[in-house]
Amino acid sequence: MFEFAWWWILCILPLPWIIRLLSGRTQSAEVALRVPTLLNNLPETQPSKGSTVWLHLLAAVIWICLVLAAARPQWLGEPVSIPSEGREMMLAVDLSGSMKIEDMLVNGRQVNRLTMIKSVLHDFIKRRVGDRLGLILFADTAYLQAPLTYDRETVATLLDEAVIGLVGEQTAIGDAIGLGVKRFELKTDSNRVLILLTDGQNTAGNISPEQAKELAVDAGVTVYTIGVGADVMTVNSFFGSRQVNPSQELDESMLTDIAKATGGQYFRARDAAELEQIYAMLDQLQPIAGDERKMRPLTALYYYPLALALILSILPVIGLLFSLLWRRLFAMRMSAE
Repeated sequence: MFEFAWWWILCILPLPWIIRLLSGRTQSAEVALRVPTLLNNLPETQPSKGSTVWLHLLAAVIWICLVLAAARPQWLGEPVSIPSEGREMMLAVDLSGSMKIEDMLVNGRQVNRLTMIKSVLHDFIKRRVGDRLGLILFADTAYLQAPLTYDRETVATLLDEAVIGLVGEQTAIGDAIGLGVKRFELKTDSNRVLILLTDGQNTAGNISPEQAKELAVDAGVTVYTIGVGADVMTVNSFFGSRQVNPSQELDESMLTDIAKATGGQYFRARDAAELEQIYAMLDQLQPIAGDERKMRPLTALYYYPLALALILSILPVIGLLFSLLWRRLFAMRMSAE
């Protein structure tokens, strides 16, 4: 929508004409702009009636452009929602070798644990409108794949591009929590939530889970831990099929302790349906930023009429210079003859 920020300035538009009427004097036909160093050598000439009208019209247009620029024309864009409070959520995803185990079903297809996490986590990321999300990938150590950002599409894309074994084969749970806490230290005016998804126990890293828990408690970071993996899996071998527990290495007691100490909660995801329910519960425990405010992007347009006034002001000078040059050339030609 187009509007003038200082629309009342438009009231001075007729000011030059009012002054002229009140003065009761006729305007001189002389050109108002004088360049003494250039005009001294010119013969006295009386401007024609047509040139006088043209100069008056040019001056009127310049005045109108200056008044329009002073009134601050601007364009207001469509309203954009902005969150009323800062919500920040870091996602830490396990990429250790055990995530290759294909004990999950997605749309009737047997897939590994990471593929299931990606498929369900996408919907969760999409729902977090107005929240800043970040992504940590961990195995032998933890890496920040995406800093806290409102660009949820980029976070989802980086999650899609993650592959098992990218950062090793082991599981550094302590490093992942420690890195998340470090990133939250840069912000002090928001809630701090870390969602950790893993299928094993801490087997690597420079920080133990106990140390990471203390760091999270001191920094006020709420950690929600999710243990991923089925309880029963059928394995075919030379001696026939048998059922095994593919999640026997999952350290649920450690994950539960970390979650409770930081004010979070531990969840168990044995399949895609349970993981979807967990994300729905997280939406309730950490609701999406509400009470959004509206902001309309503003684009200033004053420089357009201001630039036009400047260009029109230069035109008489350019015309004068061309006239002087033409007269000089004509005089030189006449003297040569």
